[in-house]
Amino acid sequence: MKKFFPHFAIFWASLALFAGHVFPILAHAAERDSLHIVTREELARAMRQHGKYDVTKTTNAGRLQAETLLALVRAAQVRDPRWSPLFINHKDWFEVYLEVAGLTLKTAPIFARLGYEYGQDVRIEHRPERVIRSLKGPRPKAALHVTIWWPESSPRPDRYSYEDTLSVPRLQVTDHRVITYRMLDFGDMVLLDDIHGLTGRPTTGLLGLLFRLVGEGSIIETRMAFSTDGLQVVRGRAKKGFFDKTTTVTIYPDGLGIKDLPDGRADLRKIEERLKREIEVEYVPIPQESR
Repeated sequence: MKKFFPHFAIFWASLALFAGHVFPILAHAAERDSLHIVTREELARAMRQHGKYDVTKTTNAGRLQAETLLALVRAAQVRDPRWSPLFINHKDWFEVYLEVAGLTLKTAPIFARLGYEYGQDVRIEHRPERVIRSLKGPRPKAALHVTIWWPESSPRPDRYSYEDTLSVPRLQVTDHRVITYRMLDFGDMVLLDDIHGLTGRPTTGLLGLLFRLVGEGSIIETRMAFSTDGLQVVRGRAKKGFFDKTTTVTIYPDGLGIKDLPDGRADLRKIEERLKREIEVEYVPIPQESR
């Protein structure tokens, strides 16, 4: 049983560490047969529902991914009474993203290009009984288990890294070959949790100096919510050895991210308090064949 408490010491947010995660290939033919392959039309319809923010910025990529996946799940649950898992091909995601963002292959940001070049696909399990075993508190509107990977047979290395220059401090982000996480949509908050295969470290400031010595930390969870004028408030938690730290960041629609909250925004303080609430959840274990 996992419990999340709001009293960890301040560290750095992990939203940007989800940037560019668009993407799996499945192990068994029987499971492939039960999947719904997301079409380009379905993907474009879902991605175009994003809020009013710059989708080309790394700091907004996690928000775009969450909004797109949740829009796909909502549509699938209306269309398909079996709620079959969804599969998104990396080529479709990248090309639809370029179209929605008004970009070309040459102008695509690094987080999008790397996901495409490494061939990262995405599998989404959204049947609640396959994601959550037990939960104390409000039931989420949607519960997802997301797997992102490229094939083990690929000639590519088993991980890649890039730097997010808009975060404060700057972050070096590392995607491992297999990434898994849970996404719970509570309506007033989205929780990304039980994260595996995603690491990173600050590269600037005092924390950057520290992490040069101790290495990359693992992202544990990220919580995000949004203001009426389009700002996102994020609570991110990361862990490395004895360090277990959580902090709040605010990300503006143009991608600028600042630590904590801007002055004079009582509405954002209320959002932050929502993000700090305790959640107790036990997940259904991830099948080995889905990794």
